[in-house]
Amino acid sequence: MTPLPEKYRYIVVEGPIGAGKTSLARLLADTSGSTLMLEDPGANPFLPRFYEDHARYALPAQLFFMFQRIHQVRDLSQTDLFKRATIADFMLDKDPLFARLTLNDDELRLYQQIYAQVKPQTTSPDLVIYLQATTETLIERVKRRAVHYERSISEDYLVKLAESYARFFYQYDAAPVLIVNSEHLNFVDTPADLDLLLQRIAAMRGTREFFSLGE
Repeated sequence: MTPLPEKYRYIVVEGPIGAGKTSLARLLADTSGSTLMLEDPGANPFLPRFYEDHARYALPAQLFFMFQRIHQVRDLSQTDLFKRATIADFMLDKDPLFARLTLNDDELRLYQQIYAQVKPQTTSPDLVIYLQATTETLIERVKRRAVHYERSISEDYLVKLAESYARFFYQYDAAPVLIVNSEHLNFVDTPADLDLLLQRIAAMRGTREFFSLGE
């Protein structure tokens, strides 16, 4: 077991679909003995239909995820983070990113009104690990994991999603960010890659740093 630095009691792993955030979050939690907090897309009854008909199911899918995420982070805010570190594969602050990408103007205004009313005061992460990869790599990874309803995800949607993440994290300053180029990193099958990342996390001193294979 490899403990994380004490200053990192709440770490979020983020990135677009196919970036590997859930796999890495699991590994970090297992390696460090931390609590794991994951999104549950399988619980969203609107998600499979959203990928088949974006226009019709974008709003209910978005609202379901919003309330799911709010429930999870509210529970986190009631937990003593100093007892055990927490690793999550999402953060609530990025929820509007999907809303702006998928909702029409009227739906977006409704979503924003609801979000403003129900968004709780949340604990900011001590560190965000933002995973990047090319669109081609994201598509290949999505196909490889063979989640049936993800087969209809278009390349255009993944391109727009990756661009939205890039814009979001370009402006994000609520927590330190380690930007990881995951293109040639395989944290699941290559323990040395995970060791390199853990070393980089431990050595991080700035509020925005970069990590890729070969650094």
